[in-house]
Amino acid sequence: MRNLLIIAAFLTSISGFSQEKSYSFSMEEAINFALDSSYAAINSRREIAKSLKKKWETTAAGLPQIDGVVDYQNMLKQPVTLIPGEIAGGEPGTFVPVKFGTKQQMSLTGTLTQLIFDGSYLVGLKAAKVFVDYNENTNEKTLLEVREGVINAYGGVLLTQESVAILEKNLAALEDNLKETQAMYENGFAEEEDVEQLQITTLQIKNQLSNSKRMEGIAVQMLNLALGVPIDAEVNLEDNLQTLTEESVSLALTETAFNFENNVDYRIAQNLTKQRDLELKLEKSKALPTINGFINYGTSAFDNEFVFFDSETSWFQSSILGVSMNIPIFSSLQRSARTQQAKIALDQAKTDFIQTTQQINLDLDRAKSNYRFAIENYRTSEQNLKLAERIENKNQIKYREGISTSFDFRQAQTQLYTAQQEYIESMLEVIEAKAELETILNTPDVLNKN
Repeated sequence: MRNLLIIAAFLTSISGFSQEKSYSFSMEEAINFALDSSYAAINSRREIAKSLKKKWETTAAGLPQIDGVVDYQNMLKQPVTLIPGEIAGGEPGTFVPVKFGTKQQMSLTGTLTQLIFDGSYLVGLKAAKVFVDYNENTNEKTLLEVREGVINAYGGVLLTQESVAILEKNLAALEDNLKETQAMYENGFAEEEDVEQLQITTLQIKNQLSNSKRMEGIAVQMLNLALGVPIDAEVNLEDNLQTLTEESVSLALTETAFNFENNVDYRIAQNLTKQRDLELKLEKSKALPTINGFINYGTSAFDNEFVFFDSETSWFQSSILGVSMNIPIFSSLQRSARTQQAKIALDQAKTDFIQTTQQINLDLDRAKSNYRFAIENYRTSEQNLKLAERIENKNQIKYREGISTSFDFRQAQTQLYTAQQEYIESMLEVIEAKAELETILNTPDVLNKN
C-alpha cells in the first residue's frame, strides 16, 4: 500500500511539472507569437469576425424573408349581435340576439416578403463594407501596437537583466575593496572615513541591486502580458541588448519614403470620413419611397370543439399577393434637421481628417528626430562609459597608493555607475525609437517580415 502511495505521489508530481510550460523567444519570435496569441490580437480578430457578420446582417435585410404564424382562438364568451326581428320572423322594430361563427378556430399562415426598393438599404450595403474596412484597419493598428509593445517589453526585460548583472559585478568589486580597506584600517594604513565611504557606496549598490531584481520580475510579467501567456510563465530571451541595439542602428530608415496610404491612422481617418458621408446619404435616402412585395398562404379551421388535429376536420385555404409603397410626404422638417446634422458631422470628419494628416506629419518628424537622437546618445554614452571606466581605474590606483582621498574615489565610482546605467538605457532608447518610427512608416513588410 505504501509503495502504491509513493508511485501515485510521483505520478502526480510529474503531471504537475508537465502542465508547466516554458517559452524561449528571440525578439522576432516573440513578436510573431504575440501577433497571433496576445489578448489584444485575439479580440481584434473577433472584431473583424463581428463586422463580417454585421455586413451579412445588412445584406440579408434585402433578401426574401419568410415568416410563419400559428394562431389559435377560443371564444370563451362569444360576442352577441342584434339583428332585426323581422329577419327571424319576429315583429318589426324588435331585435333578436344571435351569435355568429364557431367557438374555436385555428389558422396557419406563411408569408414571404421581398424588399423591392429602399434607398437606405442601398446605402447600408456600402456602409457595411466601409465598416469591415474600418475594422481591418483597426486590426492592423492593433497588431502594430502589439508589435511595438512586445519590442519595448522585450527590451525592458533585457535592460533589467543587464542592470542586475552590472550591479552584481560592481557589488562584488566593492565588497573586495571594502574588505581590503577594512584590513588596511585595522593595521593603521587607512583612515576610518575610507571604510565609511566604501560602506556608503556598498549599501547604495545593494539597495539598487535589490530594486533591479524586483523590477526584472515585473518586466518579465509585463512581457508575458504583452505575449498573451500567463504572467508567471517562464520565458527565456535568446537575444541580448547589445546585439539588438546594433541591429537597430540604421539611419537609412530615416530616409525611407513616406506614403500616407501605408499609415494606418490615415486610413482609419479616411474610413471615418466615408462613414459620415454615407450617413448623410442615408438621411437623404429616407425621403425616397420604399416598396415591398409579399405573398402569403394560409389555412384555417373552425369548430365549437378542439378537433383541429382530427383527420376529418375541414381546413379552408387562402392566399394573398400584394405590393405596398410607403411614400414620405411631410415630416415637419424632421428629416431636414437630421440631414443637416449629418452634413455638419461630415464637415467635422473632413476637418478631423486634415488634422490627422498634419498630426501624422508631425509624429513622423518627431519620431525621426527621436531616433537620430537615440543613436547619437547611444554613441555618446558608449564613449562616456569608456572614459568613466578609465577615470575610475585611475582613481582606484591613486587611492590605493594614497595619492587621492576616498571621497575622490567614491565620486569616480558614482560617475562610473551612472555612466553604466545611462549606457544600457541608451541602448533601449534606440530599440524603442526605431520601433516607434517603423510603426508610423508602416512599410508593407513591417508586420510581414516578423
